[in-house]
Amino acid sequence: MPAESDATVVPTSPPAPDRSAPRIARLIAVVAGLVGFLLAIATPLLPVSQQSASVSWPQNGELTGVDAPLVTYEPLSLDMHIPCSVFAGLPDGGTVVSTVPKNAPDADEVGLSVTVGSDAERTVAVDLRGTRLVSAPLAEVGGCTALLVRSDADATTASFAPVSASGPEADEKDSRVEGDQRPQMVGFFTDLQGGAPNASGGTAPAGLQVTADIDSRFTSTPTAFKVLAMVVGVLATVLSLIALHRLDLTDGRRARRFLPRHWLRFTGVDAVVIGTLIVWHFIGANTSDDGYLLTMARASEHSGYMANYYRWFGVSEAPFGWYYDVLAAMTNVSTASTWMRLPSLVAGILCWLVISREVIPRLGRAVRRNRIAVWTAGLVFLSFWLPYNNGLRPEPIIALGALLTWCSIERAIATGRLLPAAIGVLIAAFSLAAGPTGVIAVAALIVSLRPLVNLVVARARVVGVAALLAPVLAAGAVVLIAIFADQTLGGVLEAIKVRTAIGPNVQWFGEYQRYEALLNISPDGSLARRFGVFAMFLCLIVCAMLLLRGRGRIPGAAAGPSRRILGIVFVSLLLMMSTPTKWTHHFGVYAGLAGSIAAVTAVGLAAATVRSSRNRALFASGVLFLLALAFTGSNGWWYVSSYGIPWWDKPPSISGKPFSTGFLVLAVLALLYAGWQHLREPYRGPEQPVRPGLRTLVASPLTVAAAFIVLVEVLSLAKGAVGQYPAYSLARSNIDTLTGDTCALANDVLVEPDANAGMLTPVDATPDPLGAGENTGFTPNGVAGDLTADEEFKAAGGANTVDTGSNETTGTTSAGTGGGSGDAGVNGSTVALPFGLDPATTPVLGSYGANEPAHLTSGWYALPERSEDTPLLVVTAAGRIRYVDPDGIVTEGQELLVEYGSRRPSGDVEVRGAVAPIDIGPAPSWRNLRIPMEQIPADADAVRIVADDTDLTPKQWLAVTPPRLPQTQTLQDVVGSEAPVLLDWSVGLSFPCQRPFDHRYGVAEAPEFRILPDRVGADSTNAWQDAFGGGPLGWVDLLLVAETMPSYLNDDWARDWGSLERYEPIDPSATTATVDTETVTRSGLWSPGPIAAR
Repeated sequence: MPAESDATVVPTSPPAPDRSAPRIARLIAVVAGLVGFLLAIATPLLPVSQQSASVSWPQNGELTGVDAPLVTYEPLSLDMHIPCSVFAGLPDGGTVVSTVPKNAPDADEVGLSVTVGSDAERTVAVDLRGTRLVSAPLAEVGGCTALLVRSDADATTASFAPVSASGPEADEKDSRVEGDQRPQMVGFFTDLQGGAPNASGGTAPAGLQVTADIDSRFTSTPTAFKVLAMVVGVLATVLSLIALHRLDLTDGRRARRFLPRHWLRFTGVDAVVIGTLIVWHFIGANTSDDGYLLTMARASEHSGYMANYYRWFGVSEAPFGWYYDVLAAMTNVSTASTWMRLPSLVAGILCWLVISREVIPRLGRAVRRNRIAVWTAGLVFLSFWLPYNNGLRPEPIIALGALLTWCSIERAIATGRLLPAAIGVLIAAFSLAAGPTGVIAVAALIVSLRPLVNLVVARARVVGVAALLAPVLAAGAVVLIAIFADQTLGGVLEAIKVRTAIGPNVQWFGEYQRYEALLNISPDGSLARRFGVFAMFLCLIVCAMLLLRGRGRIPGAAAGPSRRILGIVFVSLLLMMSTPTKWTHHFGVYAGLAGSIAAVTAVGLAAATVRSSRNRALFASGVLFLLALAFTGSNGWWYVSSYGIPWWDKPPSISGKPFSTGFLVLAVLALLYAGWQHLREPYRGPEQPVRPGLRTLVASPLTVAAAFIVLVEVLSLAKGAVGQYPAYSLARSNIDTLTGDTCALANDVLVEPDANAGMLTPVDATPDPLGAGENTGFTPNGVAGDLTADEEFKAAGGANTVDTGSNETTGTTSAGTGGGSGDAGVNGSTVALPFGLDPATTPVLGSYGANEPAHLTSGWYALPERSEDTPLLVVTAAGRIRYVDPDGIVTEGQELLVEYGSRRPSGDVEVRGAVAPIDIGPAPSWRNLRIPMEQIPADADAVRIVADDTDLTPKQWLAVTPPRLPQTQTLQDVVGSEAPVLLDWSVGLSFPCQRPFDHRYGVAEAPEFRILPDRVGADSTNAWQDAFGGGPLGWVDLLLVAETMPSYLNDDWARDWGSLERYEPIDPSATTATVDTETVTRSGLWSPGPIAAR
């Protein structure tokens, strides 16, 4: 579109009222606009049909325990009526009823239990969160009829009724605790045994009744009245906008084309930008939250609302959830990454089309005709878009919304019409509802407020103020219909309250944390992420200087549009301070605007530097300095995106020479050259303009730098794909989806369903084959009792981290690998074995506690015939073991080797060589050291373990079990697509075929498996999903016990891909509870009480 005048179209003198203006259109605009506006703001208050839920016990007249883990942890209220005659049914003591299994960790600290003691007096007690409410010897409650317990948000009471006159004091048998002390509930569990059948055919005692009312406030649907109101509100808004269009036409000018003709022209820049976006869609890195959002979207189909699945007690995502509903609808087609990320790809292409066909032409003729400016816009846009916006997060949609808002407002200002402004308000509202960073679209409205007010004042003289503002108000408010379609104001306010109370909720003055994370050595602060932000700030600074120098104008750019687009970035940087979280992901909303202001910068600099070598050198120095600063970060990407990527964990360098140092040297040289040109300027004549042949190179260092960064990003991911093949890579996985293979990492992770199945057979039949060779200092119990994993370095302030100041992992240890004791095993060891190894057949020898240098040479174990199904030899070991990784980094520890040999006819074994196994850690926990069978000669038919512990310090020791050839299946075969799985928030997109556990009516489904990311990633997911944050781990650990299953990444044996845990119920006798529901009409302000965010 040709550049249009910046000035609002305002008549030079106030005209007489236009009698020909369609009065009906004005009436419709006012009435329909007000109706749409009022119905939109009323939507949060309108009634919904809510599913009131409760769980009762006993169920079906039976005393069997039931599982009912509550998403909100605590019920709205809990009522117990326990006949006193029931207590006699536990002659040896035990649990009458408990909300948490008695063997669960911290059961006494979080739950409520009614127990009969095993002491001589057989004390009947009610305990709540570690506090005894009421107790009495069984003999003294003989005169009571029932024990009554009630707990709600106001108080908890427990009493025996009626109180016997011969019993203890009343206050000992009647207790009341004020305040919200509701117990956590994962079901109802008991030691009671069924007696004779009762009247209903069950075995539960008559009168025994326990009922929990469940918080299911978010499980609601709009009533017919609310649906009607919302439909009328949307139709009224559309009608008002049509009427506003009719009023716009009263200016006597014809309607403009929606898409100018030049939209259809395809250029070389378009080919590069769009082609790169499409290639990146298949080979490019994703964002860390993709699994989080995919799992939320998948689970919402069953739960009936968009819940925050991993935190905040499953509260609704409203008011920022409409985009996630789009993802939920897409999951009905496929959950494959290439399909789910299509909105981001489409948003990226549309962003570029808007930049190249709407933004650049509006910035002025000089910008539109400057090839360097267009290329700079495209390359800076790509350098910003690729590292931030290739996932499921809403930033791509918001980035597009910000551009469309600006373009709509600019069209309104240029044409003097209000319909584009109303559309801009509509887009800004939906951008804000897509995520808190949508404030960037609001910034577009703020910076354009003055010309818009001028426009309204001018048009109001013709058609009146009400007819102009009512449609705009309706357009801005209609988003409330999308936000509150199935939710209430009361529910959303409680959700906001919970998120604020639990956090993270960083105050406005904590905005520095976003930039602090950007400067970390981590994917949050990768060189690609840094460059885009740094380039945007450089453009802002340069444009501000050009504006000051040009007295409010940038040479070659239209004054109004260029000032306003710069103003959007400045204002949004301030508004972003109001967002409660400070993730670097949020910078992705600037991608479109960054490309746009880069074009303005290129044109402005062309005018300022065409005759000044000093200015050219000065700007080049600034760009080189930004490259130096960017390259002090790693080439890091999240989780599987980093596989095979060069310098993924450290700043790029060659032969120890950092790229950043080279760029810094060049920046200093350019700065010195600029200084020299400045000093000699008074002593030379005017400079000649740069020759056209050199102009592109010397006048556009930002263009060259952006192109270089884009090449680094694309080539890094391409190198990762080639280097990893045939092992898993992001690119191979995405390309596989085109052939129908959509299960991604689940087809490449190999799992041992039974770690005992692959144990090798000893060559010689000896009682203790593991210690059959030389053994000095290795004993069956030579294993430390605490095998908690050592801390490892991680970047502080990463995505979805709770402790933004910590740069070390916690003592996160895989389930079952942290040590402990158990039953005596085959060689007398009482060490608790990991991975399901059977102590009855698996011996253990360790050097812990040895007071002299220890040495172990095991007996020989026979290798079976080679097979592609057994590509690994594995030794389960613990302690600190020396290992040199493929990059040459040494992990200090004690020596462990696996020797291989060939059996002679005499029965002896000839040693042929030795191999150091791969150790991915963490130490000193139990882990599976592995040796690819290709490292052992094909004619070798026996192996043995050789271990040496020469360090007598307490922390230096090692322990081993016999070698085995794992019998593996793919994770997809083991877990399947039907079993409920706890997919940690960072892995969901990598395992799209696994089914996340469901939740409905406030009750969660117990998962059978859990899939975790690598060690550093698991440290973040554990903290985010834990009990303090209201996540699923807060109830999973009370209901289930986990065991880690041995697993390996096929053809990438040294990779810590993550881990798979298998869950078993703490109370195997408990069954899944039946939830009773009732449909109740609730007002929009209804609240059943607070969610206990402790």
